[in-house]
Amino acid sequence: MVNMRIAIIILSGLCSFPAIAQDGPVGIAFVQAPEQGGGIATGATMDEAFDKATAQCMESGALAEDCIKTNWCFPAGWSVDIFLQHREGPHWHEVFCGLPSKAAAQATALHVCDRQKRDYLIECSPVQFYDEQGVAQMEN
Repeated sequence: MVNMRIAIIILSGLCSFPAIAQDGPVGIAFVQAPEQGGGIATGATMDEAFDKATAQCMESGALAEDCIKTNWCFPAGWSVDIFLQHREGPHWHEVFCGLPSKAAAQATALHVCDRQKRDYLIECSPVQFYDEQGVAQMEN
C-alpha cells in the first residue's frame, strides 16, 4: 500500500511538469556527389536529414542517385569537413561528426592532416566546421 502511494505521488509530480519540447535538430547528415557537390543538413531523424542534404546536393546539378550518403551523427555534435589531395592528383573530403566540442573538431583536423602519418598528401585542410546545430563556422 505504501509503495502504491509513493508511485502515485511520483507519477502525479511528473504529470505536473510541462512537456519538455525537443528544441532544434538532433542529428546531422552529409552527402557527396563526386566532382559535383554535396549537401549537409540537420534533422530530427536520419531520413529527414538525409532528404534535406540530398536536396541541397541536387541544387548543384547532381542527380539524387549521385548524392552518396556519407555520414550521419546523432546527436550532431561538432563536425569538420576536411579536403585532402593525394600527390598523384585524386582528391576527396573526409567528414567527422558527433564531436564533443569545437576544440575536438579542430584537433581531429590536425590529426587527420598529420603529414608524418600521411606523407602522400600534398593538400590537407579543414574547409568547414559545423556547430551542434549544423551552422557553418567558417566564411567561404
